[in-house]
Amino acid sequence: MSRGGVVKDRSDGPDRKCIVTGEVQPKFGLVRFVLGPDGQVVPDILGKLPGRGVYVAADRAAVDKAVAKKLFARGLKTQVQIPEGLTDEVERQLARRVVDLISLARKSGAAVAGYEKVKDWLSKEEALILLQAVDGSGRGKSKLSTPHFGHYIGWLTSDELGLAFGRETVIHAALASGGLAQRVVEEAQRLRGVRKTEGGKGRLEG
Repeated sequence: MSRGGVVKDRSDGPDRKCIVTGEVQPKFGLVRFVLGPDGQVVPDILGKLPGRGVYVAADRAAVDKAVAKKLFARGLKTQVQIPEGLTDEVERQLARRVVDLISLARKSGAAVAGYEKVKDWLSKEEALILLQAVDGSGRGKSKLSTPHFGHYIGWLTSDELGLAFGRETVIHAALASGGLAQRVVEEAQRLRGVRKTEGGKGRLEG
């Protein structure tokens, strides 16, 4: 984290080339795919599966194009099988990744849920990230502002946020700076790229 709690630019990190756009960019903005033992293309969300991998921008249209244009076979230099609903599977796994990271932050005391707790953290400037469920009430969500120099994540569902906090549903949540905050922001941005439903931008500070 840099001064003011802003996530540092990690453009100097490992770069990879998207097989769809041809653009070279940091790995945290891409999704890695590998060839499974059965010849099927498998999303490698954590980037740890063995074997030759190819990268696609974390964007629904890019993944769909890679499937339609048979770019996985070209990139992996072999015949491949594309499982049905590959893009939806990428979205599902990315959502689970974000939920898991938020859950870890909660267990370490770096995340809270519930309108009053979030409001308290925001007033004390303890929050770096404001999370609000995409299916929550717009009127209710507009009462909380994104932290100054912070981040807003509004494309998780109330069920997904609930899963992260061990509840049935959650509408409002917040994460403190440090710890897993940067990873949550990065993974949430990847999810945003492949998610069909776009959560609004919320009410910004100032």
